[in-house]
Order: sequence, then structure tokens, then C-alpha cells
Amino acid sequence: MDAPRDPVEEGATDSADLYDIATWESRSWLDRLSDGVYRWSRRLGRIVVVLLALAILAVQFALTGLAAVGDPIIGAFVLMSVVPAFGLAAYIWYADVTTSEPLTLLVGTFLLGVLFAGFAAIINTLAGAITLVPVVGMVLFFYLVVAPVEEVVKWLAIRLYAFRSDRFDAVIDGAVYGAMAGLGFATIENAIYITRGIAEVGTIGQQQIATAGQTAAVRLLAGPGHVIYSAFAGYYLGLAKFNRENAGPIVVKGLLIAAFIHATYNSLVTYLGDILQFLGVALAPGVAFLGFVVIYDGVFGYLLYRKIARYRSAYRQTNMGQSVSFEEAERGDAVGRDRADFEESADGRGDYEESESFAATERGERQRTETRQAEGQQADATRTDGDGSE
Repeated sequence: MDAPRDPVEEGATDSADLYDIATWESRSWLDRLSDGVYRWSRRLGRIVVVLLALAILAVQFALTGLAAVGDPIIGAFVLMSVVPAFGLAAYIWYADVTTSEPLTLLVGTFLLGVLFAGFAAIINTLAGAITLVPVVGMVLFFYLVVAPVEEVVKWLAIRLYAFRSDRFDAVIDGAVYGAMAGLGFATIENAIYITRGIAEVGTIGQQQIATAGQTAAVRLLAGPGHVIYSAFAGYYLGLAKFNRENAGPIVVKGLLIAAFIHATYNSLVTYLGDILQFLGVALAPGVAFLGFVVIYDGVFGYLLYRKIARYRSAYRQTNMGQSVSFEEAERGDAVGRDRADFEESADGRGDYEESESFAATERGERQRTETRQAEGQQADATRTDGDGSE
């Protein structure tokens, strides 16, 4: 969509100078000063946000016992608690069929995810009064406060740094950086839960280690969710970058999806015991929690996989000069094709490209080309015979 133009600019000739009348460009010293102030104010704003996040993190270290992660054993438990989340983020990075993202942007987004978690902690604490609403207070808290706030701060971790880079050059890059932001958020959140559990233990030594281990085991299953949620939001941020005319609604859509999945998870986990009791299902709490997390994250992880797979398929078709179509999904065979596209052979071509179906398509294209060439040669011969008869 073209940018709107003033009526004077619309009606003027190309040679008309409409500077400071209906158009603008940097000419005078005041123009350059204004341009510089604008650019530096934006940079300063980002710097202030990061410094504020650092200050919040420092306060957390000082007041919440977060400094305990400096202990080698406690630090090891924190690292262990994010192994599944790291594995999922690494897979999303690997699934990026375009150019690999630079390590500086990946690490920077991870660190911003760690830093910006402090904003969510403050807002969640201030808005905690909503949980006092009878019956539905906790659910409202998850849907209206916790999930939207946490997804927005992870989104900001992408938007303020990686999004601005020229290396963010494909829609799928948003999912990669979203996963890194989610990994950073999960890391600091797990650290807070583990150190908080230690602080609540009256005794020291083996009891603290046991408590840290138990908390880490629980957080081990919660971490991948943050990666999935923010990967969805990040994907739509990437989509917005290349569809500027609809960027706002696209970003909101991604955040709504991420927040809904997140809030639904929190709500179901909180009331999982009550739900199972209502359904008459008798399961040990640990088994119920493990089964629920595996199923829930598995469902939405698969939906994320499908979205990435569709992008990969479209990217490969585009590179091969084929028209991009997903009609096969309506015939029910899209799952097999997307799975094949994810399994690359050593020479870089996917299994689908190596399949008999692809070979048959290639043979059909060659036959049609040869038929058209034969028809053209026959038509040329006919015209030549007609010219000789005259």
C-alpha cells in the first residue's frame, strides 16, 4: 500500500519544490538537529529500558535470595531445569531454513528475556489483588495479567534488538528469536523459584539441596512452554515486519495466541487436581502433572511445528521456482510432506524432493515442455510450406 499523499503533492508537477509545504526532507541545520534528536531519543529510550531492567534484576539478587545461583550446586540445578527449554529453542533454530542467525543476536535476545522478566514480576505483584475476586479471581489473574504481561515483555526482548537488525530477514526468524526470549525468561523464572524454595527451608545443607532438586524437577517441565508461547508471538512479529500495512493487527494476533495458550496452561495446572477429582480420575499429583504437561506442550508444540513446516515448504518451492500451494493439505497428505521436508539429506535436499512423487512431477513438466516444442516446430513447418506454395 502506497503512503498517503497530500492533495498539493498529488497535483503538483515533479519539478515543484514543496519542501516544508507538503513534503519534508532534511535540508537545514534545524532539520538535521531534529532528525538527530529523534534518533538519539529512540536510542536513549531503549537504553533506559535496559538499565531499568538491570536495576530490577539487581534488586532481585539483593532481596529475593537470587544470589544463591552463584553456588555451584544451585547454579547446576538452575541449568538442569532449562535443558528441555534449551533443546526446544535449539530445534527451532535448526528448523530455520533460511540463513543462520548470528550468535550475537541470539545471545542478546536471550539476555533481554532474562532482564525484562523483572518488569513482569513487578506488574504481576501489583495486580495480584485481582485474585481476591471470588471463584474466578485466579483465572482472571492468569488471563488478564500474568499471561499478557509476560508475553509482552518477551516480545519486547525481540522487538528492541534483533527485530531492528538486517539479519532479521525472514518471517521465520521471529520464531527463532521468540524462542530465545522465552528461554531467557524461563531461565530467570526457574532461578527465582529454585532460590525461593531454598530460602523457605529452615535448615541448611542437604535439605536445601533436596528442595532445590525437587523444584528444578518441576520447573524442568514448565520451561518449554515459555519457548512455545513466545515462538508463536515472535513468528507473527516476523510476519508483521514484512507486512507493514497490517503490522499492528498481526502483532496483536500473535500476542493474543501466545497469551491464550499461556493463560490456559496456568489455569489448568492450578486446578488440575480439582478437575481430575470432578472427572473421577484418581492419579498421583506428580503423574497427573507430568502427563498434562507432556500432552499440553505436545499439542501446541506440534501446532508450532506445523506452522514452521509450512514456511519451510513454501521457502523450498519458491527456491525451486515452483508456485507455492498448500492444496495438498486439504487432501490430507500435508503431514507426510511436511515431515519429509524436515528430514534433510546430506546434500541439502529434502526427502520429498527425492521421492517418486517429485520425480513424477519433474517428468510431467519435461513431457509438457517437449510437447510444446514439437507443436511449435510443426507450426513453423506449416507456415514455411504455405509461403512456398504462393
